[in-house]
Order: sequence, then C-alpha cells, then structure tokens
Amino acid sequence: MFADITLPIPFDSFTYLVPSDMESRVMRGCRVVVSLGKNKIYTGVVLRTHDKAPEGVEIKPILEVLDEHPVVNEQQFAFWQWIANYYLCPLGDVMKAGLPGAMKPKDEKALKESSRKRKGKGAGDMEQEDTPSSNISLASSSLPLAPFSPAQQTAMNSIEEAFLTKNVTLLHGVTSSGKTEIYIHLIDKYLRQGKQVLYLLPEIALTTQITERLRRVFGDSMGVYHSKFTDAQRLDVYKRQASSLPYQLILGVRSSIFLPFQNLGLVIVDEEHEQSYKQQEPAPRYHARNAGIMLAHMFKAKTLLGTATPSFEVYHLAHKNRYGYVRLTQRFRDMQLPTIEVVDTKEAKRKKQMKGAFSPRLIEAMKEALERKEQIILFQNRRGFSSFIECKTCGWVPRCPHCDVTLTLHKKTSTLTCHYCGYTAHIPERCPACEENKFMDIGTGTEKIEEQIAQIFPEATTLRMDLDTTKTRGQYERIINDFSTHQADILIGTQMVTKGLDFDHVSVVGILDADTMLNLPDFRSYERTFQTLSQVAGRAGRNNTAGLVILQTRSADSDIIRQITQNDYWQMFYAQMTERQLFHYPPFRRLIYVYLRHKDDHLLEHLADEMAQRLRAVFGDRVLGPDRPPIARIQSLYIRKIMLKMELQASADKVRQTLIAIQQQMLSLPIAKNLNIYYDVDPL
Repeated sequence: MFADITLPIPFDSFTYLVPSDMESRVMRGCRVVVSLGKNKIYTGVVLRTHDKAPEGVEIKPILEVLDEHPVVNEQQFAFWQWIANYYLCPLGDVMKAGLPGAMKPKDEKALKESSRKRKGKGAGDMEQEDTPSSNISLASSSLPLAPFSPAQQTAMNSIEEAFLTKNVTLLHGVTSSGKTEIYIHLIDKYLRQGKQVLYLLPEIALTTQITERLRRVFGDSMGVYHSKFTDAQRLDVYKRQASSLPYQLILGVRSSIFLPFQNLGLVIVDEEHEQSYKQQEPAPRYHARNAGIMLAHMFKAKTLLGTATPSFEVYHLAHKNRYGYVRLTQRFRDMQLPTIEVVDTKEAKRKKQMKGAFSPRLIEAMKEALERKEQIILFQNRRGFSSFIECKTCGWVPRCPHCDVTLTLHKKTSTLTCHYCGYTAHIPERCPACEENKFMDIGTGTEKIEEQIAQIFPEATTLRMDLDTTKTRGQYERIINDFSTHQADILIGTQMVTKGLDFDHVSVVGILDADTMLNLPDFRSYERTFQTLSQVAGRAGRNNTAGLVILQTRSADSDIIRQITQNDYWQMFYAQMTERQLFHYPPFRRLIYVYLRHKDDHLLEHLADEMAQRLRAVFGDRVLGPDRPPIARIQSLYIRKIMLKMELQASADKVRQTLIAIQQQMLSLPIAKNLNIYYDVDPL
C-alpha cells in the first residue's frame, strides 16, 4: 500500500510506502510524519492511498501516523486544489498556508513533543470532545440588535432581495454609514438558520475594535482567527471548527478562509478594496476576497462585499449586473461627510511657510481641535524617521548589501534598516567615501512626524501606529484602546489608520503628503490614492463632531484631488476605466506576472529572455518584458518580471497548463540550476 502525501514545501506530492501495521490508520486527510532527503523530517497530509508503486525511485516508509481521523475535510481539499490551480502554485504551498503552524511540526524535537502530548492526553486525533457551547439562538439574543435607520433598513432589504438572484452583492456605503450594523443583522439571520458565517477583515487592527462589539451580540458562538494569535490559539480554533460543535461565526483576516467550515452560509468581506487581502509573500499568492467568493460558491453560500470605495474589478462586475449592487449614501444619524480642504504645499514651500511637514492651515486646525479637547489623526504613508541619510559633502547614501534599496533611518533605535530583508546597520560616525561626518536625512516618515509634533504642540500626547509599533497583538490593542479612551490627543500612522477604525472624538484628519501614492509608476495609482485618502478622510466626524480634513499636496489642481474632495467616485472610475480598456488592463484583461530570480544577474538576463521567447511563441503580443522591477534585487537574488495580459474568456486551464509546461522546460535547462520561477496571478 502506498500513499501520496503533500508536504509544506513547493511541490504537489510525494509517494511513500505505508507499513503494514499502519494500513488501517492511513487515510485521506490524516497527518503523517515522513523523511525527505537525508535528514529532513516533515509533517504531511495524505492525499490518497493506492497500490501502484512508482518506478525507478526508492520509496521511503511513513514514520508515524498523527491522527485517528482526518483533519482536512473534502471541502478543504477541493478549495486547496482550486487555490493551487488558479494561483499557479504547488499544492504543498497551499497546505503550508492552510494549516496552523502547530499542526506542522518539522523538526525531531517538535515531533517528539507533539507525540508526547498526544499520548499523555489521549488525543491522537483532531476530533474534540463535545464541550458545552452556546446555543445559536441563545447566543444571538445575548444582547438586543441595535436602532436601524431608514437608510440601513432599505439597504438590508435590498441585499436580501439581491441575494434571491445573485450569489455576490456589493454594499457600496459611504464611510460611517452603518455597514457594520447591517453585517450584524445579516449574521444573526444566517445563524438562526443554522448556517456558519465567515466575516473577513483586511487588518488585524480592525479585529481589535470589532471583536467586543460582535461578542456582545453573538457570545461564545464566535471565534477569532488571525496571525497575531499564538500557534496554540490558532490550533484551538482549527480544532473547534473541525469538531461536532464548531464556532458558528468566524471573525478573521485572510488566513481564516482555510478553516474547516462545515455548513457555510454567508461570507462577508469588509473593506473589500483593501490590498491587505492579497497575499504577497510567500506562496500561495491568493486574494482572500476572490478566494472567499469561491469558498462561498463551493458551499452554495452568499457573499457580501462591503466598502466605501469599491475596487474597480468589483464595481465593474456590479455595474455589468454580474453582482448585486446596493448603495448606502447617508451617514448614520445623518452625520455630514467631513469637509476636505486642499492645501498647496508647493506654494507654501515657495513662500517658506511650512513648518516641517505641516502647513499653516493644518497647524491652525490642529490647534483649534486641541483647544476643544478633540482628537486628531495624521496620515503619513511612510514609516521610520526618514527615507535615507546622505553625506552633505559627497552625496554618499547607505544602501542594503542584499537588496537594491536605500536603508531607512530609524532615529529612536539609531539604526539604518532595510524594509525588504530586515538588514540593519548602525548610523556611521563618518562617511566611508569621504571621511566627513556631516549627514542630512532625506524624506519624512511617521517617526519624524512624531518628533515635529513634539516641537509644535509640546503639550499634546501622541501615539504612533505603523509596523514598528504594532509587532504584537498586544501593541495593536493598546494603541487602539488608548486612543479610543482619549489617553492621547494625536494618532500618527501609515495606511493602518485608514482601514475602517472608528473613533468618536476625531474632528481633524491631516493627510500630510498625498503625492507619495499619486506618483507611483503603477496603473492602479489613481484608484489606490482615491481609496486610501477617502478612507482616511472618513475617520473624521463620526459621532456628531464636525469633521475637517486637511489634504496637503503639490498637485492641488489635478483631477484626482478634485474627485477626492467631491467624493466623486464615478468620475474617477469612468476616467480610469477608459484608459484601462485602451491599454488592456484589469478589469478588461487578466494579469499574470512571471517572476524569475537568480543570484547571477547576467545569467538571469539570458534566462528571462529565453522564457519570454517561449511564452511569445504561444501567447504572442500578450507577453510584455522581461523587465527589471523597480527593486531588482531582494535578499541577494536578482529579479526579472514578465507580464501576461490574458483575455477574460481565455481558458484558465489551458493557460495554466502552458505556463507550467514552459516553467518545467526552463528549469530542466543545464544552465538553470538554482533558478526560481513563480507566478503572481491577479497581482496588485
């Protein structure tokens, strides 16, 4: 008897011998321990058993069976296979993402500890005992559902009507329109029908605010799942979902789509436009919104996509009547949208009126808000103190030895850091090029903003929210709680502060530099700028407080700035869609990026040209490149990128088969040793 087993490495599967004393225990969906190579030990999942021995290879035996019952169900296997096929990655990468880390011990010490715990507790499988769990209807009524406004009730009715004919519906509601309350009513409806609900959020920071709100309504029938939890906590949620008494409601970020659902009825994707739903590194490079729609489809469930600033792909499908569409134009309690004032920083700098990153108008608005004991959010989309330092004498700039980027200055830790590979260095006392000791910092990050605020408003208390200050779950929660309870006057942050956070006393939002996103060399730059700035503007004036947004830009006369100030999504969408159709970009074409990586830049150039020629032989002028990406070396590996623009009606299976075949041809070349080829489907 043999078993095909997927391991958490970039391959589909390997075949192993099933020892005779294990034959009754090895079954599809169970975890087993196997060896690979000379001394590597892995935990894998059995895909199938059979009696066909592979020819010409040595077959190793399975070392240990970890489960008495399957821990991966048939619905999960189908979902894993869809992820692998659509996103062009090996099944092993999907398995690695799909199971909590505690279910994949990979060294001998961890395996022995896992085995000891199983034997000690008598828990040789993932099936939990039936522990007391909140009755669905009881949990749903633990706190009465909140005062729907007429606009919310109309939206709720429209969603239910749309679900009669559409499996996916877009809820396009302005910021602070009460979308979350609509979600809560929908969840309650589906839980009362005995269905499970998956509520997706783009950021861990958002789960901190909404968890208690949902817990008050749904009690212990809700589970929370995200990467800031410990391995043991994530394992507990997974085990509960695989048991006979699973959580009926899961609140989580993108990884929660891999949990073992049994009776899914509704998937809610809040802030569906957010880039955080796209997994970038490592593979599988899936988009949780799109994968969530497919997961719902597999269960014959419904999907609700909610946002104030829809992604073009979703809005286009709603506009074409492929998705249901519900508009919510009123803020809750008829609160007014904030007033947006544009400040021309180019003119202010010419007149030498800027104080650091702050214009006189922003300083005035902040001063008035502080006097009224109100709060302020400042948005700067760059962390650290400054982008880099430069020798004043010769212009030398410290760069990462492993990546083609400058090192970011972090003043508090007196370090220079690469935000791509994590390399750090001390600030040099003297320039290694000219021996002078005079440096200047270039650019402005959140850390520098924090320092400037201390100089302009020394009496104000500040908090900073970026990747440097939110490395743990506790740090996230502390910052949000402290600002919510007004223990700080000013919150300074990167895109984290744009993602649906709800603070009652924020009256002023300052967008310090709108141009950093606007000028990116990306066909999505206008769309993203509109989404980000509109979302951060929506943090102001959320609880009967008149909201004011000061938007600082050097492009005050541009169309996109006017569209943001007028909240004119349609005009922005129409103008950008005309260009995208002309140049064959999404949503009119499907993009696939082909990446090649190698430590030898000259050899990589040759291999990339070779692969592009092979792709053109099949796909013709749909192939662009190869090109050097803006950052052409990361972690000592050089990078080339090839772009495919495929028609929407093209067969996904044929495209996948062709790409995998060409990839295998390239990797079989004698000169292609250590070449890494991977795909990014529907890239952002």
